[in-house]
Amino acid sequence: MTKLILVTSSFKRKYSKKIVIKQTETNSGLKQTETDPPLLLAVVVFLLFPLGVAIMNVTLAVKQYISKMIENSGPGMKVLLMDKETTSIVSVVYTQSEILQKEVYLFERIDSQNRDNMKHLKAICFLRPTKENVEHLIQELRRPKYSVYFIYFSNVISKSEIKALAEADEQEVVAEVQEFYGDFIAVNPHVFSLNLQGVARGRSWEASMLSRCTQGLTSVLLALKKCPIIRYQLSSDMSKRLAESVKQIITKEYELFDFRKTEVPPLLLILDRSDDAITPLLNQWTYQAMVHELLGLNNNRIDLSRVPGISKDLREVVLSAENDEFYANNLYLNFGEIGTNIKNLMEDFQKKKPKGQQKLESISDMKAFVDNYPQFKKMSGTVSKHVTVVGELSRLVSERQLMEVSEVEQELACQNDHSNAQQNVRRLLQNPRLSELDAVRLVMLYALRYERHSSSILPSLMDELSRRGVSERHRRMVKSVVEYGGKRVRGSDLITPTDAVAITKQFFKGLSGVENVYTQHQPLLHDTLDQLIKGRLKDSQFPYLGASSLRDRPQDIIVFMIGGATYEEALTVYNLNRNTPGVRIVLGGSIIHNTKSFLEEVMLATGHSGDRAQGSGRHGNRR
Repeated sequence: MTKLILVTSSFKRKYSKKIVIKQTETNSGLKQTETDPPLLLAVVVFLLFPLGVAIMNVTLAVKQYISKMIENSGPGMKVLLMDKETTSIVSVVYTQSEILQKEVYLFERIDSQNRDNMKHLKAICFLRPTKENVEHLIQELRRPKYSVYFIYFSNVISKSEIKALAEADEQEVVAEVQEFYGDFIAVNPHVFSLNLQGVARGRSWEASMLSRCTQGLTSVLLALKKCPIIRYQLSSDMSKRLAESVKQIITKEYELFDFRKTEVPPLLLILDRSDDAITPLLNQWTYQAMVHELLGLNNNRIDLSRVPGISKDLREVVLSAENDEFYANNLYLNFGEIGTNIKNLMEDFQKKKPKGQQKLESISDMKAFVDNYPQFKKMSGTVSKHVTVVGELSRLVSERQLMEVSEVEQELACQNDHSNAQQNVRRLLQNPRLSELDAVRLVMLYALRYERHSSSILPSLMDELSRRGVSERHRRMVKSVVEYGGKRVRGSDLITPTDAVAITKQFFKGLSGVENVYTQHQPLLHDTLDQLIKGRLKDSQFPYLGASSLRDRPQDIIVFMIGGATYEEALTVYNLNRNTPGVRIVLGGSIIHNTKSFLEEVMLATGHSGDRAQGSGRHGNRR
């Protein structure tokens, strides 16, 4: 879905004549007609996707928007002019080389002061409709550096701002102004993020964040062509406020949301991160989640500059399922399977070499093999990249003894044996190789799990953290996590005495049919969606907004997690999509968390923003 504001080679003149363009739908497409001027602004709405074709793929939606922008500008050399946020939006779905093939030869920031005049280039502007960007654009149009401008805003722009742009276009260089609703980061086909850290202050919205989340969420709905029924988490006032804010936009922009009705209306479910503070604290063992937890994914990029002995060309690598077949195929596989798959790829290559055969028994063997065969690196840059990434993950797992740590984390998250749990946490806290972050998160998990247990040893564990030399900032985080996601604020039964029984079946499932004690945990989101799909999600806990309600099994579900989602939850949604015919789910969050970014979120929400956790979900640090 897009809104065409003006298509004219004379932006200012047509604006001053107050031309109104109406849409007429015919079998052959859209026909534009001019009418008398009762309105100030020329508007036409058309569908980017064929009528009746509903998609639930946020990556495809953004890619098609960008392709449409470039296509609209016609043949010839082009510059893509973006802001900080739209640069991220574009970079996660398209590589630079892919866009170069579409005659886009230059990428610039609208706020850059040092751009040269290049009148031989057409400018495609893709910008968020902020006051700063509109002001930058006004200055640009007063002194245009390019021959013609095709302007695309990622969300709704006001009539007054369009008027200001029209008045600035003295040289009549604007060919087109449209709204293309790609105002979000398409992380995976079924996962999106708004890259917003710190949306809450206490139990309320941080002033600017409600508006930005509303814009991001409504743009997802428009991109996917959904006008949903809305449900929200009753225990969270933030959820209700966001639901009301989204509904207000849908009502105000009713023409944009006038999609063909489906037999079962789509559903938007708004949840709050504080209902499940356990999931973001756990170490992960599937590839994408593990990379984010240990290395930090920032718009699909990983900073490997501090990896011992890293080569110059691998200091920053890109992991994109759109452009990396190995990554796409291994995204949700566990660590052991990934190592085996890399080994198989390399052994296939080795078979082609008559001499110099060597066994690949370990990650270090694989790294040595890649270093010793430059031609292998050239032919298989992708494999070289993944060997490096998996090698670094392996080093960190060993150095931080994460398998032992993770086993206790899973026990804390899934089972209900206080005696065993306290012994295991105490034992690990005695281990000098345990990192400060891992020590603190074990105590946090214990505090959340056994918050009101009559025999709680939390004070003793806090003393143990002090004896270990854990910083006061990290020790205070334990209290903050309970304040953020403890029993007092939770609306759901995150922890119940039946957990130990429920997990018994899962314990033996493991990936590939093998016991897997490291992946016992299921996020609360899994149970919530399972109940929703079965029609058992309680209205008393997740009420509908307004009079509308859903009596049939939902088919298209958009879930938004205020305070951030996780890659473990993305895996849950992926598996539900794969195993539940007729149901399509897209998961979004204000950010995609790892433990460090989640602790930063907690500290900002609980009023300890000066005690920021080291690193964040977007700029991951190790240790």
